[in-house]
Amino acid sequence: MDRMTSLTVFTRVVETGGFSAAARRLEMSTTMVSNHIQALEDRLGVRLLNRTTRKVSVTEIGRIYYERCTQILSQLEDADRIASAMQATPRGTLRIHAFSAIVAFLTPVIGEYLAAHPEVSVDLTTGERMVDLIEEGYDLAIRALTPPDSSLIIRRLTPWRHVLCCAPSYLAKHGPLRSAEELQQHNCLRYAFYPFGDEWHFTGPNGENVAIRVKGNLLTSNAEALRRMALDGHGIWLGASFVLADDIAAGRLVRLLEDHTPIEFAINALYPHRHHVSAKVRRFVDLLAERLAEHREWLDPEG
Repeated sequence: MDRMTSLTVFTRVVETGGFSAAARRLEMSTTMVSNHIQALEDRLGVRLLNRTTRKVSVTEIGRIYYERCTQILSQLEDADRIASAMQATPRGTLRIHAFSAIVAFLTPVIGEYLAAHPEVSVDLTTGERMVDLIEEGYDLAIRALTPPDSSLIIRRLTPWRHVLCCAPSYLAKHGPLRSAEELQQHNCLRYAFYPFGDEWHFTGPNGENVAIRVKGNLLTSNAEALRRMALDGHGIWLGASFVLADDIAAGRLVRLLEDHTPIEFAINALYPHRHHVSAKVRRFVDLLAERLAEHREWLDPEG
């Protein structure tokens, strides 16, 4: 029999003074009440209750056991209340692992979220690697690329695309880029976690798939390093739109091959459980999705 149910039955018998009264309060049969008490006594190897045809009395051991049982059941009820409250209202620490390049979008959302939910604190870690959410104790990860781990729940927040670009100084030195195939003759600054490796993928002007194998003297997982190298005129960069949008707008970088569209990706929220997602996770992801939608034109210049 279920041990916690047996403890509850035992405390009710003590409090009501009999099996029948306890059975009525618990809405179960008197026989079932008796079976729970017998199972509990057999498990412990002691007599908790003295039974006569007229009354039920508590043994000395039973009295001590009853006092401990009431403490345990009270603590369990408190734990249930706390868990239910945390599910309904954001509380506790929200541990997030985020792709470094989207921190500029993330920090204002975190500020708004914390102002709205004062009982939550945020523990934010940034990096390029895909963490093990369960093993490392994160509530969610915010990634710009979909990970290979299909066991995670993935919520698509907003689409985005790369932008093929370089500094005006690079064009002045090396001349214009007239076709995608000419990328093979240029120094290409490469992102280490680009899903297709050294092949840059586009949709051509007639809707055809275009894949160009590129090479270059820089390979890194750091988006800011790639940005600085591109700004300094060291090569052509297939960079994330949300990293370089300001540089394009200011003319520090110029777009190349505008009739070739880089393929679409998405910024995603990843978490380990679909059911009973905590309020602190659910509210943050909802807010992040709303705020990212406001930047969709910036994130996906071709959309």
